[in-house]
Amino acid sequence: MILDSIIIGGGFAGIGAAIQLKKSGLNNFVLLERKDKIGGTWRDNTYPGCACDIPSHLYSYSFELNPEWSESFSPHHEILGYLKHCVTKYEIEPHIKYKTTVTEVRFNALVGNWTITTNDKRTYTSRTVISCSGPLNEPAYPSIKNKELFKGECFHSMHWNHDYDLTNKKVAVIGTGASAIQFVPKIAEQVKELSIIQRTAPWIGPKYNQVNTEKSKNRFRKIPGYQLFWREIIYWFLELRGLSQYKDNSIRKWRKKEAIDHLNSQIKDPELIKKLRPSYEIGCKRVLISDDYYPTFEKDNVTLITDALDSFTPNGIKTKDGKETKVDAIIYGTGFKTTTFAHIYPIIGLNGQNLIKEWNDNGAEAFKGINVSGFPNLLFVVGPNTGLGHNSIIHMMESQFNYIVDYIKKLKNSPTPHTYFDVKLEKQKAFNEKIHAKLKDMIWSTGGCNSYYLKDGTGKNTSIWPGTTMKYRRITKHASLSDFSIVTP
Repeated sequence: MILDSIIIGGGFAGIGAAIQLKKSGLNNFVLLERKDKIGGTWRDNTYPGCACDIPSHLYSYSFELNPEWSESFSPHHEILGYLKHCVTKYEIEPHIKYKTTVTEVRFNALVGNWTITTNDKRTYTSRTVISCSGPLNEPAYPSIKNKELFKGECFHSMHWNHDYDLTNKKVAVIGTGASAIQFVPKIAEQVKELSIIQRTAPWIGPKYNQVNTEKSKNRFRKIPGYQLFWREIIYWFLELRGLSQYKDNSIRKWRKKEAIDHLNSQIKDPELIKKLRPSYEIGCKRVLISDDYYPTFEKDNVTLITDALDSFTPNGIKTKDGKETKVDAIIYGTGFKTTTFAHIYPIIGLNGQNLIKEWNDNGAEAFKGINVSGFPNLLFVVGPNTGLGHNSIIHMMESQFNYIVDYIKKLKNSPTPHTYFDVKLEKQKAFNEKIHAKLKDMIWSTGGCNSYYLKDGTGKNTSIWPGTTMKYRRITKHASLSDFSIVTP
């Protein structure tokens, strides 16, 4: 059987795409999920304190509001529960194939279809492929010498070892990114000694988290418009605050002052404040939020190490100054690979082109972050340059869902079942030239940091959308056939 669509990935992107296909009457699809459960990031990350840093009222589908969030920034298990609820409510389960890892995606120009091969040697044939693999599923590890020498426990925050008891242990945490600032305060209460190795201090603002009381939940349950109202307020606040990314303006100055005041109010030691204050412009890396990270450094059992790491030793780590810190366990809080794609299945298009190799060599590019020339009927959700540093990525996903549904409907109305749409190379080039001209003057390239949004930390920005999310929604409202070569084999 030839499917209309194969969706790859069962996180927010894949589940949302599946729901929108069903709502549009496009039921001839399968969703391939490599694990035995759905959830993506919120299934895989279970470290202490794991939660979203976008308010839950906004970090959810606009068509499925949830009145039951326990707090403003709800923990990972609630987000995972929300996704499971969506799968059940919209009857997505029958479409999902679990424990199915894609090993290759290959286009056959003679018949205008994709062949998807999986780890169990099965093949699927589909007119379209919707790639929802996501950028946050491959842990990043720093290059440190002699890792194999360390005799203690060692794991990444994404692969948290819940069987290892941290109580009264000496622990080193490498990295101070979004995951680390969530789990560090939690484990500091448990361990004997905690050494935090900081390469670059992050900008951290206050979290403003609030518990949703039963009274609040009742309002959300009984008055749907009340939740929509708060969703809009949060959306526009984040959208306006995001203007600080584009140029040095009053919003950026306000954000910087808020973050500095937050640091100064929570730390008393002037030398510690100096070490924890970033040396680059606010927004160059993702601005984090926390009310309990800075106070952790006031604890007697916590030490901040800012000297560069040199190597592992059998009993711990050694910094460039030759000092060894002996520990029982090392935890990586070093985030994910966001600009390389070795963890994604090979995608072979027209003339044997290997998309992942091209992207790894030259930096990822796509038309509107969704289509790629030479790879007909391949559709990305959260593709190149559609990530955000300021607002909910769900908003961007829903814009892409609109476009993808329109694309597939137009494809189904094409002359034959073998017809395919290939985005014109000149359209793709013109789109990317325009956005990269904007990006080169924005904070990620000019803010004085090695941003993980850039290829190799210093090169091309392959991650961020350089505009408002409303503008992106406008340009993805429809798939215009004039942007494509329409080919009938």
